[in-house]
Amino acid sequence: MAAKAAIVNNEERPAPLKRQEPGAIENLSGNVVGAWSNFSHFLSDVRAEMRKVVTPSRKEVQATTSVVLVAVFLFGLFFFVVDFVFDHALQQLFTKLGGSQ
Repeated sequence: MAAKAAIVNNEERPAPLKRQEPGAIENLSGNVVGAWSNFSHFLSDVRAEMRKVVTPSRKEVQATTSVVLVAVFLFGLFFFVVDFVFDHALQQLFTKLGGSQ
C-alpha cells in the first residue's frame, strides 16, 4: 500500500536489498563459527543458571521428604478405599444379575 502511494506521489524509494546466499566454503565456515558461537552462549547461560542454584539445608530436605511420604501414604489409602468400594459394588451387581456367585 505504501509503495503504491509512493508511486502515485512520485516519490522514489530504494529497492529492498536481496540477501545473498553464501557459497559452499562460506557456508561451511559460517556454520562452524555460528555453531561455536551458539555453543559458547549456551555454556555461559548454563553457568549463569548454575550460579542461581541453592543447595537445601538438611532441615528443608527432611521437611519435604516427610511431606512426600505422608502424601504417598494418603494417596495409597485413598486408592485402597476406592478400589475396595468399587470391588464390593461390582460383586453386589454381579450377584444380583446372576453372574458370579
